[in-house]
Amino acid sequence: MVEQQEASGDRLSTRIGQAVMLLHAGDREEARNRFGALWSELGVEGDALHRCTLAHYLADTQDDPGDELAWDLRALTAAEAVSDERPAEHPDALAVRAFSPSLHLNLAADYLKLQRPDPARLHLRRARAAADALVDDGYGGGVRAAIDRLELRLRQQ
Repeated sequence: MVEQQEASGDRLSTRIGQAVMLLHAGDREEARNRFGALWSELGVEGDALHRCTLAHYLADTQDDPGDELAWDLRALTAAEAVSDERPAEHPDALAVRAFSPSLHLNLAADYLKLQRPDPARLHLRRARAAADALVDDGYGGGVRAAIDRLELRLRQQ
């Protein structure tokens, strides 16, 4: 039974990756459609790591800042559920911990777009506090730089 669930999870991860490639290639509408179908298939009781990933990418496909915020909040909620569902030493828990700065950064940016600087500052502080989980590589450096840029924008508010 566990092997069947893992194989199903691998297939879902592959399908998520395919939709991510569409998004990065600029086909936001098709990516949004595929992510939405995967979200419906997974359901609100599905694996928290998959829900986090899907919601994160669904946020990136939204045209309305309020919708983007709603999906980013779902991503954060799912990320927080990973620690409830999986042991702390599980590799997925470590991945989500490293993903946390980006999740909070996205929320800060969402709130700023909605002209809500106070919650933007709160999530920016959380992003900065969680940034110690980032590795010193291109991704980690990019997230840290984005935190710095958003902090400068908020100071000008």
